[in-house]
Amino acid sequence: MKSGLLLVTVGLALLLSGSKVLGIACIAMYGAGLGLAVPATNLLVADVNPSQRSAKLNVVNFCWSVGAVACSFLVAGAARIHRVHFLLALVAGCIFLVLVGIAAMPASIVEPAVVGKKGPGIPWRHGALPVLGALFFIYVGTENSFGGWVASYSKSLGSMTATMSLVTPSFFYASLMLGRLLAPMLLRVIDEVRLVQVGLLMACGGTATLVLSNRLPGVAASACLAGLGLSCVYPITISILSREFGAAASRAGSVMFTLANLGGGLMPWLVGVSSTRFGSLKAGLVVPLLGSVAMYVLYLRSWATGRVEDAV
Repeated sequence: MKSGLLLVTVGLALLLSGSKVLGIACIAMYGAGLGLAVPATNLLVADVNPSQRSAKLNVVNFCWSVGAVACSFLVAGAARIHRVHFLLALVAGCIFLVLVGIAAMPASIVEPAVVGKKGPGIPWRHGALPVLGALFFIYVGTENSFGGWVASYSKSLGSMTATMSLVTPSFFYASLMLGRLLAPMLLRVIDEVRLVQVGLLMACGGTATLVLSNRLPGVAASACLAGLGLSCVYPITISILSREFGAAASRAGSVMFTLANLGGGLMPWLVGVSSTRFGSLKAGLVVPLLGSVAMYVLYLRSWATGRVEDAV
């Protein structure tokens, strides 16, 4: 976590300070930093909350969603007053303070379950490994595909202004954030696997209705439905990873989060390829629809059921 946050801090602080090559290097640097810090944070939260994994992971991912939703508005505001450099420096400074705070914590608090121990290797023969790998790959790819292409789809309809088209991803990410806020409360009364199954059916419905929508109200409603449906999938999948693999979760997680990043890069590209091939973004958006359907089928597996979550 500390190494990842340090890379993010340096990458953001230097992003606009030099040449284009330096900018690309900085993007790669903070991307690598997120690749280290985000999985480590998720697995740590799951490890230290064995009786409330899904609820706590939804809270953590809710906090990240707040940042994702706020980011576009902060950048737009900073660009309007020509203060993007200041915004990047401010965010880098905040991340550095978090890094210092984590570094100052005793190891017994930060990693109580694993400090001083070398965890077991990756359990390659575990039956859940390929299923979870597919879920991580497809989920991040589906989320990135929907969130990354909905603005382009809205613009292609020709029924709304360019500004309104650019706002449409906010409906998706705001509902994603809301769903993660509500998930800990829902987990008190519904099993985590059943909650994901219901959510994925909502995501299928939201993506399907998006393809049929031609105006802002329909696009906004579809984006909200898809965001709500997908909101709890990722945190609960991480929770299941932690429960299924126990002490080996961190090792297995290295494979899972690598697959997640591959899916996040490949599936949005497939949307573009499909759109070009068939001459319509409607055809491309079938990719995240199929992703939601595939995840629902994978979640029909007989998982080891986790108990209903306690109050957060």
